[in-house]
Amino acid sequence: MDDETRYEAVSSRDARFDGEFFFAVTTTGIYCRPSCPAVTPKRPHVRFFPSAAAAQSAGFRACRRCRPDAAPGSAEWNVRADLVGRAMRFIGDGVVDREGVGGLAQRLGYSARQVQRQLTAELGAGPVALARARRAHTARTLLQTTDLPVTEVAFAAGFASIRQFNDTMREIYAGTPSELRAAAAGRRQRGAGRAERSPAGGIPLRLAHRGPYAATEIFDFLQRRAVPGVEEVRGARGGRTYRRTLRLAHGTAIAEIDEPRGTPQRRRPPAGLVCPAARGSAGGWLECRLRLTDLRDLSTAVQRMRRLFDLDADPYAVADRLGADPLLGPLVAARPGLRSPGAADPEELAVRIVLGGPPERATELVRAYGKPLDAPDGGLTHLFPEPGDLTGGGLPGPVRALCAALGDGSVSLDAGTDRAATERALAALPGVGPRTAAAIRMRALGDPDVPVPRGPGAVSGAGDAWRPWGAYALHHLWCAGLLPEGELPGPYAAPQATVPARALVG
Repeated sequence: MDDETRYEAVSSRDARFDGEFFFAVTTTGIYCRPSCPAVTPKRPHVRFFPSAAAAQSAGFRACRRCRPDAAPGSAEWNVRADLVGRAMRFIGDGVVDREGVGGLAQRLGYSARQVQRQLTAELGAGPVALARARRAHTARTLLQTTDLPVTEVAFAAGFASIRQFNDTMREIYAGTPSELRAAAAGRRQRGAGRAERSPAGGIPLRLAHRGPYAATEIFDFLQRRAVPGVEEVRGARGGRTYRRTLRLAHGTAIAEIDEPRGTPQRRRPPAGLVCPAARGSAGGWLECRLRLTDLRDLSTAVQRMRRLFDLDADPYAVADRLGADPLLGPLVAARPGLRSPGAADPEELAVRIVLGGPPERATELVRAYGKPLDAPDGGLTHLFPEPGDLTGGGLPGPVRALCAALGDGSVSLDAGTDRAATERALAALPGVGPRTAAAIRMRALGDPDVPVPRGPGAVSGAGDAWRPWGAYALHHLWCAGLLPEGELPGPYAAPQATVPARALVG
């Protein structure tokens, strides 16, 4: 897109581009998301930025109407395998907050100077500024949804000092932390608030997504695979709640996500917490609650759930590509917004894929090796075992080999790892093989660009017409019954597991 095309998107308040770019108004000093409902500024007064951090670094503060810092993330970072794409996934997972720029650079295999240079050249902001924007958003969320003291909010969000916290909030939101909290309280008193505001009951969040969202299919997918003790799904279809335990850097958490009822994009969200969808545009959110033992894990927990539910996807780009295919076109039209679920815990999911079989097999591992919660919460009783606990005798050989590789670092499933190299390392493990490695790459690493060959016995690369959305093509084929659910066609599977020839020829 050039700037004139971006301005057209802003003029039409096109929510499809929320999170893909941001615009700032030089006469007001404010930056917004493209779907901001405010009056469209004149073109000479508009500047465009590839990230919220870039707009903040240029001296612009966040709009109070559209809350651009709460926009869905760019789907580009899930697709790209280069330095910038990997860095953005690492930053989203909190690596800079925990390990600093040096730790980020080490994970990427580049010097800190080169990482800084490439991020700044493409995104207008370096890793520190990008992490700072993430911390500010976390702090605003805690200020507006909990009664925590401001001091606790500052350190929970990852700020090093109260002074740094106050200066950042004033710069980005044009108000002190206390003023931001007071303004949110005033909106709640006018009838736009939520009932839950205590961390004891879970921090209430609305996780935004762009475009249509096929919630029924993703909740079906997760319900069929739920591992008792670690996961559960409550309620009847159309109003379910998915719940699970999480192991995070500073503690543990219980996450809950509600299946949306009806069409969430037509409801008006509370003012100041998430941008109202542009009139006539598609978009919405999933209701989420997080109960954390350490609030420093909030941002990471949010990102884990966003990846699990594939909330940063661009369904318009997927539909444009796959909808033109004779086989997939009708399937895409029948299930708009179908997502490709990722993983809340990549190592856990990799173990489950290698173990195979129904969820009950994984339940046996949980009961034997998982860490019990201090207090059971409904059907949630354990954390999934860590890889280091699954290397002893009595366990299947492939599981032991995988966990040993995860333990010694020869295989990494971190958010920003090199996916192609990881897939090769996984495929080389005893008892794993290319088919299992590809499944781990698709779900545990969240790669949407899994090659899907177009016919029985086809060679890798024959399905380039579906790239870079091969994972979504697979989910459409599974939902339509054209592939056994979970099977990978072509070079990953045995001949009998490929797509039936009659399906491939329409």
